[in-house]
Amino acid sequence: MVSRTAAGHLPGFRLALASTLVWLGLIVAFPLAALIARPFAGGLHPFMHALFDPRLLAALRVSFGSAFVAAAIDLPLGLLLAWAVVRAKVPGHRLMDALVELPLALPTSVSGITLATLYGPRGWFGAPLAHLGLKVAFAPAGIVVALMFVGIPFVVRSIAPVLANAPVELEEAAQTLGASRSQTLWRVVLPPLLPAGLTAFGLAFARAVGEYGSVIFIAGNQPFRSEIAPLLVVIRLQEFDYAGGAAVGLILLLASLVILLALGALRRRFHHWIAA
Repeated sequence: MVSRTAAGHLPGFRLALASTLVWLGLIVAFPLAALIARPFAGGLHPFMHALFDPRLLAALRVSFGSAFVAAAIDLPLGLLLAWAVVRAKVPGHRLMDALVELPLALPTSVSGITLATLYGPRGWFGAPLAHLGLKVAFAPAGIVVALMFVGIPFVVRSIAPVLANAPVELEEAAQTLGASRSQTLWRVVLPPLLPAGLTAFGLAFARAVGEYGSVIFIAGNQPFRSEIAPLLVVIRLQEFDYAGGAAVGLILLLASLVILLALGALRRRFHHWIAA
């Protein structure tokens, strides 16, 4: 039997906890504190100037709008993929399950170049779309495509475990009692997935807001049209405007934090509603 101290902790627990907190401070807390302090190094005026910069506001609209659209599209697609892998066990589901992880393994620059090649004017997908008058690469639509690509693994991996652990007996009981397939789907299957769906949306959205590498190759990067906020951070640093770059980063951090907190509160409310 493992010996424990009088407080009920394992031996060495306090030392391990202190070491963990120190490393957490060095890796997370201190960099965040520096990011928060840097925009105000020259006073409040530089931060307010950066905050109301029309170019920044346009970049924020592009980043958050594209991230929202991409996460909203990823959610039903991820649900279908998770269902195909976990429940339906379609032919090739193991390969499909492995391919879901591919966007996480690929360098973002490789993802961007690949998407730009596929959706370019002469690409496999871009050429047919161009004949229909649709332009994806080097346009705002390309941003959404890139963000969908990097966000889909988070949706599938958030929903698949819940689907795998959901009792099939409830669905069978509902159908035995006369419920149609659509009624079983909407009243039995989907309600328990709401918290997982909100988690999936939040993770995909947060990942999309901060994405840089894959977007710059396919977006076109035109100010006020297809320029994303993370790219504006790099531009400010290249201009030696470190306070401005930190201000953009801080605004992204705060906006993402507020949205994720709101989604977390909504998820907990749905969880309590389902439990009741």
